[in-house]
Amino acid sequence: MAAVLVTGASQGIGACIAKRLAKDGFDVAINHYPSESDREKALAVAEECRAFGVRAEIFSADVSKFAECEDMVKTVKETFGSIDALVNNAGITRDNLMARMKEEDYDAVIAVNQKSVYNMMKFVCPVMMKQKHGSIVNVSSVAGLYGNPGQVNYSASKAAIIGMTKTVAKEYGRKNITCNAVAPGFIHTPMTDVLSEDLKAKMLDAVALRRYGEPEEIASVVSFLVSEDASYVTGQVIEISGGLSM
Repeated sequence: MAAVLVTGASQGIGACIAKRLAKDGFDVAINHYPSESDREKALAVAEECRAFGVRAEIFSADVSKFAECEDMVKTVKETFGSIDALVNNAGITRDNLMARMKEEDYDAVIAVNQKSVYNMMKFVCPVMMKQKHGSIVNVSSVAGLYGNPGQVNYSASKAAIIGMTKTVAKEYGRKNITCNAVAPGFIHTPMTDVLSEDLKAKMLDAVALRRYGEPEEIASVVSFLVSEDASYVTGQVIEISGGLSM
């Protein structure tokens, strides 16, 4: 059975992706940040994945750390026998206007959002090369396409992911490895629930469909990109924003 490794999969979009790919028949390696609360959430996600009749295991690692990624990839490979798909989803925000942004907040977002993608691809790509196949999906953002006030760190990290995606697609295409990105827009999450109604209305006024996206709608596109139906799709960035850019 094919196996997928999803980073930052203990909650939110990552958890939805893990569960959707389990439904699709993938064994799932669920990465979570090394904390007790994240571990408990990851265990719950694993149980939901197993309900689809697949194997699901959790793996603790701070994916911003090179050595931790190396160890995790080795363990996942030993556990499942293969890594057929990788979804780089882990991410954080530390929002502020650039004039007020602290250096440590900039560095933290770059490390978790962008360096983690390098770390994971660095160690997973050799596994996929030996297998002579593999699919990688990197989770970017519309902020990486258009920028967003108060998110110079986040926008920079997500724009970098797009460049990395296209480069890896070119470098590894001859090895039968595809690499694509998704760029979500305004997605319904606990973070959006706390926004004021006025701010929500202003944000949604820019969206053609006049609603937030759901995490499951991101997961469905990722499902396509790691499937055989997308075997000739690589180096692409799929915006999932309800028409935000229109």
